[in-house]
This record gives sequence, structure tokens and C-alpha cells, in this order.
Amino acid sequence: MINQMITTQPQLFSQEALERFSEILLWGVEVARQNAFKPDDNILIQGHLPALSLIKIVQKSILTRGLNPIVRLTPPADMEYDFYECANEHQLAFIAPGEETLMYNIQGAVYIRAPESLTHLENIDAEKQNIVTRSRDAIKKIMRKRQQEKLSSWVLTSYPTPERARHANLDIHTYAKKVIKACYLDHPQALSIWQDTYDQIVDTKRWLLSLNIDQLHIESNQIDLRLSLGDCRKWLGLSGRNIPSFEIFTSPDWRTVNGTYYSDQQAYIAGNAVKDIRLTFNNGQIVKATAETGEDFLVKRMKTDAGAARVGEFSMTDRRFSQIDSYMADVLYDENYGGKFGNCHIALGRAFDEAFNGDMPHLSMEQKKNLGLNESAVHWDIVNTEPKTVTATLSSGKKQIIYENGVFIR
Repeated sequence: MINQMITTQPQLFSQEALERFSEILLWGVEVARQNAFKPDDNILIQGHLPALSLIKIVQKSILTRGLNPIVRLTPPADMEYDFYECANEHQLAFIAPGEETLMYNIQGAVYIRAPESLTHLENIDAEKQNIVTRSRDAIKKIMRKRQQEKLSSWVLTSYPTPERARHANLDIHTYAKKVIKACYLDHPQALSIWQDTYDQIVDTKRWLLSLNIDQLHIESNQIDLRLSLGDCRKWLGLSGRNIPSFEIFTSPDWRTVNGTYYSDQQAYIAGNAVKDIRLTFNNGQIVKATAETGEDFLVKRMKTDAGAARVGEFSMTDRRFSQIDSYMADVLYDENYGGKFGNCHIALGRAFDEAFNGDMPHLSMEQKKNLGLNESAVHWDIVNTEPKTVTATLSSGKKQIIYENGVFIR
């Protein structure tokens, strides 16, 4: 069965492109960790079976560096459906022995998503997924803590699948070419380009920090949203944890979010499709939430925990950075969409501790609460690609447009 599945996967990348992809991913996880790997470090590789050709190359790259690969395959869609269909509440919350130990003993992780289905869990009660999300958050917290201590990190990427291409209204080979373009897999100096992009984004983050922004007003045809950055904030972007990544973002004070937000990109999350999300905020709380498709899932997802219906992130992408010019039915690419007008997005749920401009490893839960850094097991990016204007109110009281029609205004 496995051999049959391997042979039926279309050949999407050349050997050279796969090797370049692997090199970029390992660059990303080292950048994110802010420490070079040492011999005998342990690197987790986890991905779906359709990405096996890339998984193989990543394993080989890790071995040739003197590191120890730990390979795990993500269950396919039918197994995931059976799990949610058959598992009782105890089984849903079950964490296998050794999971926490593994997280404490890896120095890096490479996650490669290549799902065979995007909508296979539409008939599953969203509360079942909420139970799993809440229980798995303990594992994620271990990795986030080790990231803060520069002991470990991860990189996440996506490999093309016919299902992604179908939902993006592209044939699989066109879709793969867009992935190649987005990640510079066809360029012999790809790592140099990524490093140059990294340097440009660092410069933009420094500029934004220097403005001493107090509040932001985001306006488009269907968005009228205001929020405050909050105390001790900094801007983040291209940390190495996502490939590709072109966005610049922060975690605002969730309590200050007011107004309306709209997502014009269909989202696929946890085996569900959600389209045309409209949210109304009052002092940080969502007081109205609708969606043309998947509204029931949206409402239940927001009930995962107390923070799931609050804002944990605000992000903008400058179209001059991004190589992504079409909808990809994959939030990793869609939240970095460049196109004609760039994009902005918010994330419901967990804030980034890294947005705290201070001693992050010693940031306590009480400090996070006082700073308005949202806590949740959920982190759901919701994207808008309309032409828009983002106006900053600086600490001096001056108003300044910082982003318009997909470009930072300096």
C-alpha cells in the first residue's frame, strides 16, 4: 500500500529544488533557534505522506550534518476522521507516553504539511476538536518555552497536494510552480535571497519600533478596526519558523480592539472550510461573529477557551517582499499574500510572547495578563486582501499613515 501511494504522487520538484528546499528549511530552524546546531543534536521531522520526497531529503541533510533525525508521519485524513469519530473524551485528551520527553530532548523540528483533504472533518463536532486542541497545548508550551530559552525551535512549511490545488482553482503543476516561486526554489542563490529578505524585514521592524506607535486604525471597504499596541511591544517577522514568510506582525493589547473586521479569503482549518468571516469587537470581546460558510464551526472554535475569541496578532505584508500572487488555500501562504494590495490579518487566540520587548523567558502569566497579551490554545489567522490604509497614532499624538495599498509608507 505504501509503495503504491508513493508511486502515485506526481513529480512536482526536481532533485535540485528539493535539496534547495531542505537547505532553506534547516536555515530557517537555525535562524529561529538563534543558535547553530551541534553534532548529535536531535531534529524531529514530521509530515504527511504526500511530502515524502521532501522528508527523505531533509532526513539526508540532517544526517550529513552529524545530527540525529527523528521521523514521524502525520496520520492521513481517513485516520484523523476515524479518530474523531470513534474516540471518547478520555481518548481525545490522551497524550501518549514520551511526548513531553521528546519535546524536552529535541533541538529543532521540521514540520511539513501536505494534507490529502481540507474538509474531511466538517461533520465532526467542533467541541471534540477543541478537547484535542486544549490537551495538545501543553506539548506546544514546552516547545515555546525552549524556543524562548534558545534551546530548540521549529520551521513549518507546506508541500503541494492535489487537494490544495483544487481548492485554490489551480492544477497541481501550476500550484507547485507557485510554491517554487514563493520559496525561491528555482534560484541558485536562494539562501542569499532569504538572508537579504531577512535583513530588509529587520530594517522595517526597526523603523516601526522607532515610531513609538500607540494605536492603529485599519480601514478598507469592509474593515474599520482600531487597536492599541500596548506597553513594551516590538514587531516580529521572518523569524525562520515559517517558510515562506514575508509578514510583519505584533501582538496588540487584546482589550483595546474595537470595530469590525472581515476576511475575504476562505480559510481551511481543522478539516473545515470557513468563508467570509465577519467579526465585531467591543473592548476586545467579539460581540458578533458570522460566516457565509462554516459559521457553526467558527462559533464553536471561539469557545475553545476564554482567549479563543480575542485577538492575539495583527499583521501586515508588504507586497514588495512577497512572491505570492494568488490564493493558495493554505494559510501559511495566504497570510503572506502579496498580490496587488498585500494583506493584513488578525489571529484569534494566542499572542506571541516574543512581541514583549523585554526579558521574555521570565515573562509571568500575571505580567502577560497585565500587558493584554492574550492566552489561548488556539491561534487562527484570518486574512484580508482588500486595498486598505493603516493609520498610526504615535505616542506624541501625531497621526501617520504607515501602510497603504500593500506597501509600508516610510
